[in-house]
Amino acid sequence: MTDSTGLSRRELLARFGAAAATAFSAGAGALPAAEVGRWDMSTDVLVAGSGAAGASAAIEARRAGAEVLLIEALPRFGGSSAMSAGVVYAGGGTALQRALGVEDSVEQMFRFIAGAGGKHPPLEKIRLYCEQSSAHFDWLVAQGVPYREELALAMTVPMAGESLYFSGCELAWPARELATPAPRGHVPVAAGMTGGRVLMEALLAQVTALGVVMRSGVEGRRLVVANDGRALGMQVSVAGESRTIRARRGIVLASGGFIHNREMVRNYAPELYDCAVPWGNVGDQGMGINMGIGAGAAALRMHQGFAIVPLYPPESVLAGIVVNASGQRFIAEDTYYGMLGDAIAYHQQGRAWLLTDHGNELPAWQDNFLPVAQANTIGDLADQLGFPKGALQNTVAYYNRYAGNGEDPLFHKRAALLRPVQGPPYRAWDLAVDKSFVPAHTFGGLHTGPDGEVINSFGEPIAGLFAAGRTSAGLPGAPYIASGLSVGDATFFGRRAGLAAAGQGGAAV
Repeated sequence: MTDSTGLSRRELLARFGAAAATAFSAGAGALPAAEVGRWDMSTDVLVAGSGAAGASAAIEARRAGAEVLLIEALPRFGGSSAMSAGVVYAGGGTALQRALGVEDSVEQMFRFIAGAGGKHPPLEKIRLYCEQSSAHFDWLVAQGVPYREELALAMTVPMAGESLYFSGCELAWPARELATPAPRGHVPVAAGMTGGRVLMEALLAQVTALGVVMRSGVEGRRLVVANDGRALGMQVSVAGESRTIRARRGIVLASGGFIHNREMVRNYAPELYDCAVPWGNVGDQGMGINMGIGAGAAALRMHQGFAIVPLYPPESVLAGIVVNASGQRFIAEDTYYGMLGDAIAYHQQGRAWLLTDHGNELPAWQDNFLPVAQANTIGDLADQLGFPKGALQNTVAYYNRYAGNGEDPLFHKRAALLRPVQGPPYRAWDLAVDKSFVPAHTFGGLHTGPDGEVINSFGEPIAGLFAAGRTSAGLPGAPYIASGLSVGDATFFGRRAGLAAAGQGGAAV
């Protein structure tokens, strides 16, 4: 941002002097450098957070020749990424896709990510990610992340060691009309849902091998800023004692989201606050976001995140219908469970029910969603649920009329999962976000450019400050359209942030 003299805001602040600069750019939560008597530690690049974003940033910064210090608030490294399934959303013709005969293109991947989610997505970042997605997958393989040349056709994370599957709503309407569907969920070979642990073991092994200094139990408190607003270092807490760390080249904030800071969630993302299961590492307290805001950073989409309603497996249950408090359908039941969760949490006041008949009930072994009504007729079921008179009967009658002919005029459910709801007993299963197993995580964070540079509220980068992963507002948003976008975003833009912090911003990854 410049004024009529052609000077940038940063240049103007520098000319006005130290007092004015501190007043306008330091922010109430930042520590002016003048108040730091001495630095307790110093490094070239300081990375705060040890998840996928932080580890990727540390790897690239170190390979760029920088001395790197990685700090983690908790005793154990790995962040929320280690708790995930480790899925990375990649496409455009990755080595794994080609090996399995899967046809995909950068353009189709871009059309899906840009079109299937919410309004006004970050198109520049999406384009960059799609164009370099195949090369990024090669980078993950080079770090030692294991993948197997097997394709899974089920909608859930593969459990038998397959490494490629449809991880989102690609096959559901309307996404399948926006772009040619292709499986893009790349899963590390792991037992069950432990792919995130395998991913982080590989990345952290590289961090260690490269000689990055790693310190656990070091919690960031405030950024230290110069008179002109440049980020110089960080005030941290170590065993209750305050310390300062100087970052000669740059700082990368990669300390996760804020789902476990319940006050922040209530203030910024009340729909997620109501969800029963805050999902993520306990270190997701929003400290990196708050430190950035304290230094003048802008924050974007703080209300957004995912709310997952994991109806499947088995996929046969999706032959039932999902209705709201008015007894009406509002989404294609065969979509990705992140899309379903978003629709319920954000657009149905957190309330919905799954209706099944004798042929598509939820399995007895699951306890994610409990039955709350049972009857031999749809009318009696509606009465038990307190729906408006005749509403559910009309919904089921309309649905059955067309489903019997293999049609779904409202939401175009796939034919394989489309059949009339008929044959008692009819059951209703509670999908309310506050009463069922509905994990939630935040996606809002600091405004960043394509190299992870943190942007202030005037649209200018804050010198020396970078962010990645869920500390930033990246590719994932609401609705969450595919598993793997978050970890893919964290690793890819974490790499770019590390390079930029080391002084090689703009370098291709």
